[in-house]
Amino acid sequence: MSLDPALRSRIDTLLQSNRVVLFMKGAPNAPQCGFSAKASGALNALLPQGYAHVDVLSDPEIREGIKQYGDWPTIPQLYIDGQLVGGSDIIEQMAGSGELHGALGLPAPDRSPPQLSITPAAAQMLREAVANAGDGYAVQLDVDARHNVRLQLAPVDANAVAVDVEGVRVQTDWINARRADGVSIDWADDERGRGLVIVNPNAPPAVRSIAPADVAARVREGSVRLVDVRPADERAQAAATVAFDTFDQGVEALEGLPKDTPLAFLCHRGGRSAQAAEHFRQRGFREIYNVEGGIEAWSDFDPAVPRY
Repeated sequence: MSLDPALRSRIDTLLQSNRVVLFMKGAPNAPQCGFSAKASGALNALLPQGYAHVDVLSDPEIREGIKQYGDWPTIPQLYIDGQLVGGSDIIEQMAGSGELHGALGLPAPDRSPPQLSITPAAAQMLREAVANAGDGYAVQLDVDARHNVRLQLAPVDANAVAVDVEGVRVQTDWINARRADGVSIDWADDERGRGLVIVNPNAPPAVRSIAPADVAARVREGSVRLVDVRPADERAQAAATVAFDTFDQGVEALEGLPKDTPLAFLCHRGGRSAQAAEHFRQRGFREIYNVEGGIEAWSDFDPAVPRY
């Protein structure tokens, strides 16, 4: 069956208007399948400023039409300069080899090994784990866009970015290599628990707690912005007696603030605000607070704020 001319024209216009277009399931920051996650992950690392994408799940016409357009049966599909590059496997292969960088007019990837530190105790445990897995295994290190580190055993990959630390082969890829610079791995068997302790200095600082009285003082002096995450009907029952922002119009405006903006989050008792604080921490904000006890605790030092 031939492609509908109107749909072909629509796709032509889309490709002519955007140098890079990824047809995927979901969005680059929220992919809806593993293959789309791999494809968008590679592009996100190369094009942090963004690129055009089409969520085929929300556009069934495009979902079927793009398969006919390029005679490629699966999703995702990447187009550069109007030409089909391929799906997730090809995108990953090209990203690893540097071909994708060249196609996008970017410098070749930095494939130098990450700077890692592994304590002797951790190295012993990892060597034993590799030995128990059998011949041909190594420690695979992955660091996601939120700087969360994951270690697992995987077959030795001759094309990986690899480093030997304390007799342990640690392998990764060019995307993870730079995210992993400075990562330290220790073994704990104490009050922290029993297991590997991994610290990534590139991760945003943890959310800190702050007392209502302290955040009120800092808001008044202009050294922190308070964000009340509760809906308007809850705020009508009890609200902070200092200036604050809300999510009434969405979170986009606050997410667009400079990443060094100090933010403190407030809710009824501290649960919802903790989730909001973590959301902003994961997006790179470096000074994030959760107001201890929420507006409930605020009333303990400020009689003007009622309880509900």
